Amino acid sequence: MPRRVDHDARRREIADAVLRLAATEGLESVSLRHVAAEAGISMGRVQHYFRSKDEMLVFAFEYQSRRHEQRIVEKLTAAGRPPTIRDVVRTVIVEILPTDASSRASWLAGIAFFIRAMSDDRMAAVVAAGGPGLIEFLAERLAAADLAQGVDPRHEAVILWALIDSQATAIVLGGRTPAEAVATVDYHLDRVFSR
Repeated sequence: MPRRVDHDARRREIADAVLRLAATEGLESVSLRHVAAEAGISMGRVQHYFRSKDEMLVFAFEYQSRRHEQRIVEKLTAAGRPPTIRDVVRTVIVEILPTDASSRASWLAGIAFFIRAMSDDRMAAVVAAGGPGLIEFLAERLAAADLAQGVDPRHEAVILWALIDSQATAIVLGGRTPAEAVATVDYHLDRVFSR
């Protein structure tokens, strides 16, 4: 009886290899051959699932975004109670921050994709959608929340994105610990939410 192959799982395995390489070496040195070696499969197998390096990189970037979303849902569900809007906003922010080895690798891979986007129009379109999408998500949540007087949800969403970016960069460069960055996030959220 022929073996049944989970094609989605194979594509995810390849994407995981791309993300590991992106986090450690950047994307400029990543080739189909390099990814195949990292994934422990043949180059032909990689080419079977992805016609080009660009297609593989876009899939890996989108896959990483879906993993973030899945972890956020898992964390909110694990609380055992319906999450408040503040819970959702805080969970999203903390998920993005590089607070452990896995999220650090994810942040570094994201930087590699950002650098690639500077010279690749297709990647730029994919990467550029991330920031505005997150800002819109945060603004919608904040608009439905009981916020401190004078807080504008849209402006606050932009500030939260800037907070994520600055704290993540500080963590990666060694200027702040993850605990310090999360404490700064909590301090700021205490000022945004009225209770």
